[in-house]
Amino acid sequence: MAKKVAKKPEKKDKKRKQPPPALRELLRIPEADAVDLSSYDSRATPGGPKDKATALAATTRLAEHLTGAQERLYASSTAGDTRRILLVLQGMDTSGKGGTVKHVIGHLNPAGCRVRAFKTPTPEERRHPFLWRVRRALPDSGEIGIFDRSHYEDVLVARVRELVPRRDLGRRYGQINRFEQGLVDGGVTIVKVFLHIGYEEQRARLLARLDNPDKHWKFSPSDIDDRALWPDYQEAYELALHRCSSAAAPWYLVPADRKWYRNWAISTLLLEHLEALDPRYPQAGFDVEEARQRLLAMP
Repeated sequence: MAKKVAKKPEKKDKKRKQPPPALRELLRIPEADAVDLSSYDSRATPGGPKDKATALAATTRLAEHLTGAQERLYASSTAGDTRRILLVLQGMDTSGKGGTVKHVIGHLNPAGCRVRAFKTPTPEERRHPFLWRVRRALPDSGEIGIFDRSHYEDVLVARVRELVPRRDLGRRYGQINRFEQGLVDGGVTIVKVFLHIGYEEQRARLLARLDNPDKHWKFSPSDIDDRALWPDYQEAYELALHRCSSAAAPWYLVPADRKWYRNWAISTLLLEHLEALDPRYPQAGFDVEEARQRLLAMP
């Protein structure tokens, strides 16, 4: 009787599962294309957790990784590493710039952060070129700088409110690009985030501020004036995002109607950029064992 030969199991041609794209690739605004904000869903959650509860848990875990990476970046500066990060937050009123500072940056060590909220220029600031006050607020080596509004106000509000002649305004885009390229060349990683909030969501958040006396300090009647100019601001943002998104300093669009997604997305973007820098703790510049023996020998 012929001996049965066991058949070898057939190899299944399984395609390897590709890892999901980095969020900075997913949210990055293409450099060459004109920007149409109406084509972006402000309630979308690209690449994000499936729901709010999952996102909150993920953001908490991200905070732990962020604090560790921030400490390494700061520590590396003590050994001469000049690298630092600048997070630029732009968006319409109520889009979550302050909320990001509170819920994302609030987890970091304040000793290694520099937060600056750019408001209406002071009389002294008006006497200087528009980038003067921005240069004075830049992070030092090893720091994470956060701009709540930024130099982009000078091509956004200035354009919508016609605060400067149009020919001067046109030159500012090039000045911004050269300024940012210089920062990158000097060791600054720029993370520019546009918080994309929807028109109806903004109305709901403004009404919530009016309904809560504890939030009245955050409201100004001028917010309604700016809302009336919504189409003009959208056009100004589209132009700024298009003309000032470069390989060195791209723009990232974060849908901001869902606060939990906004916080998760910006935490993830920051961590991805920190991990790309890969800062390391510096080696001791002294004899560790000798220091140990001296310490143990002391009464």
